[in-house]
Amino acid sequence: MNALVCLAEGFEEVEAITPIDILRRAEIDVTVAGVGSEVVMSAHNIPITADKKIEDCNESYDIIVLPGGMPGAANLSKDFEVIRRVINTAQTGWVCAICAAPAVVLGNTGILEGKDAVCYPGMEAAAPNIKFLKDERCVVSDNVITAQGPGVATEFALKIVECAISKDKSEELAKGFLAKI
Repeated sequence: MNALVCLAEGFEEVEAITPIDILRRAEIDVTVAGVGSEVVMSAHNIPITADKKIEDCNESYDIIVLPGGMPGAANLSKDFEVIRRVINTAQTGWVCAICAAPAVVLGNTGILEGKDAVCYPGMEAAAPNIKFLKDERCVVSDNVITAQGPGVATEFALKIVECAISKDKSEELAKGFLAKI
């Protein structure tokens, strides 16, 4: 099982690093892809070194993870390689987006049509054609997992593990993290 985590300048650190960490602990082969550069500056000016640039990544992934943060999500949405990989992954794998990314990145791809989803409160305006749920923190709808924001990053990552591997593996990791799921 493999996963692609896409980082663009201005990404939210917690929403990127937490899934990278938890997916790797679940023994998922995670590739961190930088948009535009291998060193990507986060929303709070923390430089993160990606494994490779997005254009140098494989074509096929079981999971794609899109952190939010602004302007990170907007920068992801403008990158052809990111959108192409999102659409390809949606055919057979898991598309996972948190915070602003469900609205800003996925909102115009058609991937959320007919699905339940959440995003960071206030970001709904970026995708007026999608009806986002208000009272949920993390939502699974078919092969799409969305979450509201940084405070939900652990729950989001554990939900990815649950869906892609098993509930037992997710619970095992949650226990080690002292996380409630």
